[in-house]
Formats: sequence, structure tokens, C-alpha cells
Amino acid sequence: MDSIHDLGGRQGFGPIAADEDEEPFHAAWEARILGIVRAMSRPPGWTIDRFRFARESIAPVDYLTRPYYDQWLQTYAALLIDSGVATVAEIASGRAAGKAPDLAPPMTAAAVAAAKHAMHRYDRPIDCAPRFADGDRVVTRRDGAPGHTRLPLYARGRQGTVERYHGAHVLPDRNVDGEGYAEPLYTVSFAATELWPEAAGHRDRICLDLWESYLAPA
Repeated sequence: MDSIHDLGGRQGFGPIAADEDEEPFHAAWEARILGIVRAMSRPPGWTIDRFRFARESIAPVDYLTRPYYDQWLQTYAALLIDSGVATVAEIASGRAAGKAPDLAPPMTAAAVAAAKHAMHRYDRPIDCAPRFADGDRVVTRRDGAPGHTRLPLYARGRQGTVERYHGAHVLPDRNVDGEGYAEPLYTVSFAATELWPEAAGHRDRICLDLWESYLAPA
């Protein structure tokens, strides 16, 4: 989905504050929000891609002006309501009117700490050969996607070179509802001038990890 979240390569939003304070939280409530969402029980079908798609659906003004963890709060509230786990009234009051059906109890603090170090794997076995090989010239598709996608706007319709094949990984575009469909994933490099003409005279290359359905032979 083409929305305000896809800011890569866009102009007019001011400089990036590269020297910003590296503290993980800027207020105590931010740490509390992170703890709550890590510990909360999730209905079946919730995925990181579902979260990302919901967050990308935030109105542009809200997206640009709300603090990062405030966006998390807004996103998870919307997911809870959409899944029937909570009502608008319960979210507004901060109190549950009853026990949500078929949900496990929230995680303990110790379980949250252990889960933080657990690795989630998104690679999957498939029974078909990859379409591209290292060194192949490819072009990314020009069209966007109506839902979640990991193909950034600035890299669409651009020619690049396959640098490495990584096997099959879950395709975010088809995993919003937990489908788990996987397809070949590649690292593709692009000349900086292919993405941004103003980079003329520079030999920099930009590498993106892109799924096979994003690509066609150049």
C-alpha cells in the first residue's frame, strides 16, 4: 500500500537527526507500552505483517505527528477491536468488561524476557527452483500493492542485479492474515544513479532484499 509510511527517497521532510539521543525510551509510558504489547495474548492469525499493515493505515497527519510508541498503541487498539477481543468502550476506559474468549493468559515478565531472545524463523522449504540466479539482471515491478508490501516506492520500475539467493521466505504481502506462503528471496543491488539521478558521479550501490514476485527479467 502506498502511504505516508513509505518515506524512502522522498524530499521535503527535513534532515534526519542522525545524532539523536540513543536512549531506547523518551518517557516511562513508552517502556510500559512496549511491555504491554510484548506480554499481551494474541488471537490466531496475528502476524508482524498484520501489525505493519494496520500501522501503515494510520492517517498521514497522525503518522507524522504521533510518537513512535503512540503509533503502536493506536495500532494495537485497532487490532484488538477489529479482532473482537476488545470494544471501543473497553479501550477508552482501560478496563475489560469480561474475559476475551479463547485467549491464553498474558505472558509473565520472565516469559517476555525469554521470548525476546528467541529467534523467529521465516524461511520455508519449497519444491520449486528459483527463477533467478546470482548475476542476473532484473527489473522491479512498477505497480504498488493494495495491502502490505516490502517493495519500496523508490525502487519500483528500476533495474538491478541479483547478488545472492537466500532460499524461500514468507512473503509479507500474503501474510497479513497468517497465510505463511513463501517464495524465493534475493538480495538485489542497484546503482545509486538508477534510483536517484542526482547521485550522478557516485559509484555507490544500494542492496535490497526482494521477493521473486517483485521481479522480472530485465
